[in-house]
Amino acid sequence: MPQLEVDGAALTYDDEGPRDGGGVPLVFVHGWTANRHRWDHQVAHFAERRRVVRLDLRGHGESGGAGVKTIDELAKDVLALLDHLKIERCVLVGHSMGGMISQTIALAHPERVERMVLVNSIGRMTYNRGRGLLMAVSTLVPFKLFVATNIQRAFAPGYPRDEIRAYVKSSADTPREVVMTLYGAMRAFDVLDRVGEIHTPTLMIHGYHDIQLPLKQMLRMAKAYPDATVRILDAGHELPVEKPAELTAAIDAFVSPSSS
Repeated sequence: MPQLEVDGAALTYDDEGPRDGGGVPLVFVHGWTANRHRWDHQVAHFAERRRVVRLDLRGHGESGGAGVKTIDELAKDVLALLDHLKIERCVLVGHSMGGMISQTIALAHPERVERMVLVNSIGRMTYNRGRGLLMAVSTLVPFKLFVATNIQRAFAPGYPRDEIRAYVKSSADTPREVVMTLYGAMRAFDVLDRVGEIHTPTLMIHGYHDIQLPLKQMLRMAKAYPDATVRILDAGHELPVEKPAELTAAIDAFVSPSSS
C-alpha cells in the first residue's frame, strides 16, 4: 500500500497494470466521503491491459490529512501524485467531486489531460432559493444524520437498503471536519463560465435519477464544452456502484485506441 506525503497528508494510492499497455494511464478520482475502492470494477477491468492509478483523497479512506477549503487544493494533491509517478499525460476519470477536481486540472494544465470522463459531475452547484436554504440548514443537524441523509438520497429508488446502509457507515467514518469542510468547497466550486476553454475530449456520463447533482445541470454544462459526449444511464448519483459494468463499458468505448 504505497503512500505519498503531500503538504502534511499521507496519500494512499494504487498504481497497477502494465507500463507498456495501450494508451496513456487512466487516473481515477473518487468523490466526497468515498474512497479509491469506488473504482474497483473499473480498475479490475482496465488494469489487465493498461496502467491504472487511483488514490484516496486527503482525509478519505486510508489517507491522512485535514479537510481543505477549495477544490484547487485537492487538484494539487492529484498533480503531486502524477509528478511523483512521472505521469506526464493521462486520462482523468472523476466521480462527483472527483469530476470537479478533474475539470480544475484540465483548465490549469490541459497538456496533462488526453481525455476526461466526468461521472455524475457538474461545473457549478446551483440551487433555487428554497433548495439553497434547505442545504444550509442541513449542516446544522447532527453529523451522522447529515451524512445519512446525503448518502441515502444519492442512490436511485429501489437500490438495496442493506448496501446503502454500508455506504452510509463508510461515509460517516470520514472525519467530520473533512466532510464539512469539503462540503463547503463543493458548494463554492464554480468553473461553469470557463468550461468552454476545455478542449479536451470529454465523456459526461450521468445517472438519470441523480438528485444530488441533477442531470439538467450537467446538460447545461455539456452545451458549453467544445468536445463533449453525453451518456445517460438509469441510475442515481452513485454510478460506479449502481451500474458498474455499464459505466466501465462506456469508459472503455471512449478511451480505447479505436475511439481516438
